[in-house]
Amino acid sequence: MNFTLNVLGTASALPTTERYPSAQVLDVRGRLFMIDCGEGAQIQMRKAGISFLKIEHICLSHIHGDHIFGIFGLLSTMGLLGRSSQLNIYAPADFAPVLDFFREKFGEGLLFEINFVPLEMTSPEIVYQNRTSELLAFPLNHRIPTFGFIIREKMPLYNVHKDAIVKYGLSVPEIGALKRGEDVVRPAGPLTEPCPENDYRPQSGSDEPMVIPFSEVAYLPYQPRSYAYCSDTAPFPELSQWVKGATLLYHEATFPSEMSEMAEKTHHSTTIQAASAALEAGVGRLVVGHYSSRFPSVDFYLDQIRTIFPESYLAHDGDVFEI
Repeated sequence: MNFTLNVLGTASALPTTERYPSAQVLDVRGRLFMIDCGEGAQIQMRKAGISFLKIEHICLSHIHGDHIFGIFGLLSTMGLLGRSSQLNIYAPADFAPVLDFFREKFGEGLLFEINFVPLEMTSPEIVYQNRTSELLAFPLNHRIPTFGFIIREKMPLYNVHKDAIVKYGLSVPEIGALKRGEDVVRPAGPLTEPCPENDYRPQSGSDEPMVIPFSEVAYLPYQPRSYAYCSDTAPFPELSQWVKGATLLYHEATFPSEMSEMAEKTHHSTTIQAASAALEAGVGRLVVGHYSSRFPSVDFYLDQIRTIFPESYLAHDGDVFEI
């Protein structure tokens, strides 16, 4: 079951010869979520072998150019390729007139429906969900309205060990309770033969109730995975709780630690601040990006980050992370 992050761009405001502006595509069980769409995103998608038409959701963190200038060309390409399926766009409410202007002036070939979801929340909210996963948006701390995103798998139903079904003669309702994570409690009384066709629970066969703990007879088929995207942002207290326990956290690290004053002035984060956020949130792994163009190489960032959070990695354009 795919849960794969494709990093398309890791630059901040100014692209370089090695870094395109911010853009990512997350493959969740074959469903593609694009997160930010900086200039050049289509070229990077071509290099990565990502189909333009398979993008179902586009999440825009904020309307600074390095995060959105690529979406207009991408929408045009989708139209040229004859897209017919609905496209969902999640972005700050201020993006609505921008999108309307584009569609009015350049949208003649856009024959597919665009479902625009304005982001205005003050705490994490689910903005999309299907049977197995959900997308949440939450506010970040930047100079203009900016939002982070969490894409996570829902908790699956438990599986029940086959030998336990035989051992306890579990009925269909009892199996259903165990799959939901509930203990089975059989009331005291004469033993009743279980019948899977009937909607009742057998009795314990004794004077005392019988408890069958789900923890002893059921198990999760897989551990739900989650990905959190936080860019652009300065540190703020609520973030660690909002992304707590994420399997993989992407956090901007525009500046090295020695440029903390510049980070504060521009409402960005340093390497140390990104690592501290990951540590406080108890995430599995940290990936950083959105690098200042001042530095042709950011290899030295990694030493700073790993002093605080060892399970950290630098994102590079074209990198793929399995979650």
